Amino acid sequence: MDRDSLPRSMQVNAALLSSYVGETIQGNRATVKTSDNAELEIPLSTGINMEMNGLFYEIVGTVSNASTLKPLRCVPLGDNIDMELVNAAIKLMHDERFLTNRDDGGVRDVPDPTFKVRPPTSGLPLRARRSVAAMPRIGAPPTQSYPENRFSTWRKLWLNLAIAEKELGLPITDEAIAQMEANLDLTPEQFDVAAKEEKQRRHDVMAHVHTFGTVAPAAAGIIHLGATSCYVTDNADLIFLRTGLDYLIRSLSVLISRLSAFAAQYRALPTLGFTHFQPAQLTTVGKRATLWIQELLWDLRNIKRARDDLGFRGVKGTTGTQASFLTLFEGDHAKVEALDKLVTKLSGFEYAYPVTSQTYSRKVDIDVLAPLASLGATAHKLATDIRLLANLKEIEEPFESTQIGSSAMAYKRNPMRSERVCSLARHLMVLHQNALMTAGVQWFERTLDDRCNNFTHWQAHLTSFNSANRRITLPEAFLTADIVLSTLQNISEGLVVYPKVIARRIAQELPFMATENIIMGIVKKGGDRQEAHEKIRVLSHEAAHQVKQLGLENDLIERVRADAYFDPVKGELEKLLDPDSFIGRAPEQVDAFLKEWVEPALANEEAQEAIRKSQKVELSV
Repeated sequence: MDRDSLPRSMQVNAALLSSYVGETIQGNRATVKTSDNAELEIPLSTGINMEMNGLFYEIVGTVSNASTLKPLRCVPLGDNIDMELVNAAIKLMHDERFLTNRDDGGVRDVPDPTFKVRPPTSGLPLRARRSVAAMPRIGAPPTQSYPENRFSTWRKLWLNLAIAEKELGLPITDEAIAQMEANLDLTPEQFDVAAKEEKQRRHDVMAHVHTFGTVAPAAAGIIHLGATSCYVTDNADLIFLRTGLDYLIRSLSVLISRLSAFAAQYRALPTLGFTHFQPAQLTTVGKRATLWIQELLWDLRNIKRARDDLGFRGVKGTTGTQASFLTLFEGDHAKVEALDKLVTKLSGFEYAYPVTSQTYSRKVDIDVLAPLASLGATAHKLATDIRLLANLKEIEEPFESTQIGSSAMAYKRNPMRSERVCSLARHLMVLHQNALMTAGVQWFERTLDDRCNNFTHWQAHLTSFNSANRRITLPEAFLTADIVLSTLQNISEGLVVYPKVIARRIAQELPFMATENIIMGIVKKGGDRQEAHEKIRVLSHEAAHQVKQLGLENDLIERVRADAYFDPVKGELEKLLDPDSFIGRAPEQVDAFLKEWVEPALANEEAQEAIRKSQKVELSV
């Protein structure tokens, strides 16, 4: 079946779909598969090859003849990418017979038939190229997109409010509660109703109040009773923030577990330490890893604190005074207080903020993003260390057999994963500044002067967060943290250590480090400390000349052996030059750190479950 045989509704929806995903086409044929398993072949023109940003959708609907004009809906396809489907949809976009341009430069509209295209998920560039599957749908079941989860959460909040108001004596029927409980998830048809309501009312919350009432008619008159918009928007935000932090806590626990295994494996492998990136005393590969782990443990602690500190906005009214609820309960202050506590409990929170304005304080966003920014600093330092070690050829991140480091230099093995971590970690660190500034520009009981009036429709639904700046900043912070952690886990699961390269570098520097031991050995044999120091100083400078000026190997020990002054300690030189004698208590420190700090931090049931269920991270690129 060719394109012209498709019902017009399918052409229209496919065209709108492609206007979201960009313009990509490869090959010369494609198949569109519909919900009733009909497969429609569509010829594609050749010679076009453009990039897609990774937003993949499935066209769902019933194929009908062109006269019915039955519109189809588009839903996120997620990670199961049907490129033929996408190519077909994009091809249809180029048929200008079905497209017009809006005067305001916005998303293209199709005048006939009426249609509704579902918005994509949040964090588009991050979601498409970097992120794992779970974080873009914070708190959403696998079958739900972010918008679906957002509005079903609103309905749960309205249900909690109705249950609490009924319990405290308001005339709400059991039938109303039952109908609300039975319709917490939105159907595609309800999304269409909500879209029409919002277009008419110009208010998203009231659009969904009326939409909810159409499927719960017994509750239509009491939905949102006494509440303001921020009852659902802000409380939903707090639910999503808590769920996102829970997700990061699990991911961070797994990463710490992986790096701890690495530290234990290399607890006693000597390696050259660096201060100012200049050779210093020896440490061990495992001990260096504990420095990374310790900072990650602090990040884990800080994220847990932020999670546990999250409160609920509760039921506070338009400016936080609870005036509407006091009226509802005829001046009964005790019932208003009880309502706030009961709704908070029903929503899964231990406490509500004692006072709020129209919104919860945007200082909360600062407190949530601060530990994520700190995690970014930890990740940047960790990944930078690995990049430097890769340059020294001592440790490398995973490198696939078919991976290409450079299009020109075939030998290159670039640490692209660690570079990615550093790049995204910087982004994560600066996002915290947005939260600071957003909190600072809140006037009196609330303002939205950080709002962007020309935000496109799908961007306005990226998340529940109800101002333009927060709508970008908060989800991007969680997505970025997710990608940083998953990439670090991928690195930690495939780190390659080169002991012989490490030993060779130690051998180049150890003679200089051993000079103090040699001097002490001479003194123990009855020699003069100052005389021994001068002898060693002269020989060291001669050896340094060989290394720096002539490019030769360090021959200090050979010079010591050739000097009769050092005859008393020549038999002990091998022992004095043993790298194990220069690592101090590093192995014991690793053992104690893992046992006394890491194991307790990961001993809780949630961390253990996350570790048990964790799988190796496979990066898409």
